[in-house]
Amino acid sequence: MSGNIGYTTSISQPHLQKTVAIRRLLRGTVPWSQLEGVARAVLTRYGESGGRVRFLEADNWLSTPMVVGDRWFVKVITPQNSLVHALLTTGRNIGAFSSGTEGFFEHFGTPYEMAEHELAATERMREIGVNAPEPIEAFEYEGFGVIVLEYLAEFRTLDELPEEAVTDHVETVFSFLHRMHEAGLAHGDFRSENVLVADGQLYFIDATSVRETAIADARAYDVACALGALEPLVGAQSAVSAARKNYTSEELLAAEEFLDFVNIRPDHDFEAAILRGAIERGAE
Repeated sequence: MSGNIGYTTSISQPHLQKTVAIRRLLRGTVPWSQLEGVARAVLTRYGESGGRVRFLEADNWLSTPMVVGDRWFVKVITPQNSLVHALLTTGRNIGAFSSGTEGFFEHFGTPYEMAEHELAATERMREIGVNAPEPIEAFEYEGFGVIVLEYLAEFRTLDELPEEAVTDHVETVFSFLHRMHEAGLAHGDFRSENVLVADGQLYFIDATSVRETAIADARAYDVACALGALEPLVGAQSAVSAARKNYTSEELLAAEEFLDFVNIRPDHDFEAAILRGAIERGAE
């Protein structure tokens, strides 16, 4: 097996520097011997005697992603990742409180529980017609949580596409989100890096967990995140117009309440004042 660097994300330079520095500190480094053990476990489980391993330098706080045998997308979740998830969950809930709402993010206690949840969330998205990589399995390996998904070859994230290509997918973004919301689900971590495009099709990944008691606020937060992610790519007016085809004026105004909270995240960078004005015009 061999290891090599693969895909690298593209976000604005100031946020890239801040995000990468913090992520390297918090995510830590998993020894190659343990990653190799995970890769061998995956290959063994699916009857393969060997295969190449490629690491994906993706914008991911909570796991080490890699491709095994050019067939499986594998995410390795460590105890340190679980701790970071707990810290992020607390911070996001405090941010939700600052927006005048109940905190709605949930934390899972172990790396395996995190992997199980992501697998279940991916299965549920596919059940309701939202494109997501095929979920294969979650298992535990020496205290790590491991999730195995279909590998989408030659994908690009939404923010890597030219503006005209993003424009073609904007309505699908909100259609998928609305479909989740109608089914009682919320994504909880919507950003451009969590929207993949492969063979012209849009895919959602990395859905997180939200408390059912605060699902309305979580949905508003999802819409705010989607608007914030799309504003730099297609402009505020285009983003709001696409959202308006699936969401009511009241729902857009509810999302507006979360814009400042979303904009302080290191993985979002948008013009909140311009977006707020477009929402208010679109809600008239």
